[in-house]
Amino acid sequence: MALLEVSNLKTHFFTRDGVVKAVDGVTFSLEKGKTLAVVGESGSGKSVTALSLMRLIPDPPGKIVEGEILFKDKDVLEMNDSAVRAMRGNEIAMIFQDPMTSLNPVYRVGRQIGESVRLHRGASKKEALDRAVELLDMVGIPNPRDRAHDYPHQFSGGMRQRAMIAMALSCDPDILIADEPTTALDVTIQAQILDLMIELQDRTGASIIMITHDLGVVADMSDDVMVMYGGKQVEYGTADQVFYQPKHPYTWGLLDSLPRHDVDEKGELCPITGQPPSMINIPSGCAFHPRCPYAQGVCRVEVPALRSIDGKHTAACHFAGDPGFERGEAECAGVSA
Repeated sequence: MALLEVSNLKTHFFTRDGVVKAVDGVTFSLEKGKTLAVVGESGSGKSVTALSLMRLIPDPPGKIVEGEILFKDKDVLEMNDSAVRAMRGNEIAMIFQDPMTSLNPVYRVGRQIGESVRLHRGASKKEALDRAVELLDMVGIPNPRDRAHDYPHQFSGGMRQRAMIAMALSCDPDILIADEPTTALDVTIQAQILDLMIELQDRTGASIIMITHDLGVVADMSDDVMVMYGGKQVEYGTADQVFYQPKHPYTWGLLDSLPRHDVDEKGELCPITGQPPSMINIPSGCAFHPRCPYAQGVCRVEVPALRSIDGKHTAACHFAGDPGFERGEAECAGVSA
């Protein structure tokens, strides 16, 4: 039984320049204790998808215009404001993208972590502080009792990210949404943060939605992967299916742009040519066709539907799964042979 089921989610922003279809028909499910990775370039709709799940889309200009979000069989989009506030931070919590701006600089770290415990659990100040100290210790902050009284500027970038994780875990949520949790951190700290999240998931049993632009970040920790482009999901499947048997040219491009040790000696990367599309003027047909080396006439005029490949593996490409339509050898010009 899925803990979270999202069906045909569409979130649009109505601007003076036109309608931005930031999320345009996303469908996925998340089981208890599992990790879903949502990957794609900046502007593909990943963060807006996460904010939609939390009902944090600013209205105006944004609006969830269609779809269904079922959490524990209850439709989040039908909840009243008090029910949504009770859910946020308590049952579904989010680690936001930038810990520098997500922590309030004028409040002590312990107070900020304990705020959710006081709000959702009715804890006293002392109980909330004790819980904050416990969580800081859990996420590997040394001398947690003393550090709980520090301000955010007294924490390093990696420690602030750990504090954000502690805050998100304060009420033992069922789902933890991590929006680019390793952005702006050096590689060593990135690895520590990811290891920490895996360890905490094993300890608490929480489900995780990991949002990232880097497939390499989630290779070892995701159960399922959803690839987004231009507001749509273009591929979905288990981690093994997406990493080892990808069927969409955009996924091929993302994988080819990862640093690898088993290719040419120069270690050149093979980026996808061109730029992501304007979300106000999405290309006709398949949004990826202007950058796709495999594009044909039908790709320019007809929007591809999600094709079923194998089990839960789907891809939004007119040719996905067809005999002979396979990933070629990447060239460093950014296209495949």
